[in-house]
Amino acid sequence: MQRRALLLAFGFAPVAAAAQGQERRPRLTLDQLFEALKLAPNEEAARAVEAQIWSSWQSQGSPTVQLLMRRGLRHLQAEAYDDALEDFDAVIALAPELAEGWNKRATVYFRRGELDNAARDIAEALAREPRHFGALVALSYVHERRGDHVAALRAFEAALSIHPRLAGAEQRLRDLRRRAFGEGI
Repeated sequence: MQRRALLLAFGFAPVAAAAQGQERRPRLTLDQLFEALKLAPNEEAARAVEAQIWSSWQSQGSPTVQLLMRRGLRHLQAEAYDDALEDFDAVIALAPELAEGWNKRATVYFRRGELDNAARDIAEALAREPRHFGALVALSYVHERRGDHVAALRAFEAALSIHPRLAGAEQRLRDLRRRAFGEGI
């Protein structure tokens, strides 16, 4: 369960299912998608909207940026972190305004145990897209790894204010509250 949330945080949400039906529907703006995410009547609907948001984030930028993003994601999934870092560095160099390049590079840093670099890139992602629930969940994991459970809880609550139906949210909230405040012990 916690692995799924971590994968979500760093952008490995399933997007293929949403992309298949997307051609038949008009493309919604990110603002519309975020509103739909808040109003999603159930987890299934929320997951579909979430997938569209991830797809939108990962397909921004020029064709070169999109190619580098896809290649970086493949390297990340293959745990070829040096290659992934090189690709996401290039994404950031070519399109520093795109939050997802920063978020993906933060993923690489997190997986390499470079928490300061991960936190710095998460801050850059959030500066560009304050609604980036994935970056906020990732920040929660960074704080948790550092032992700051109150900050981890606050970051996760911020993610939930944007995406109220995050997968595994109830369990993560319970765990973080218990660690931060001793609730439920």
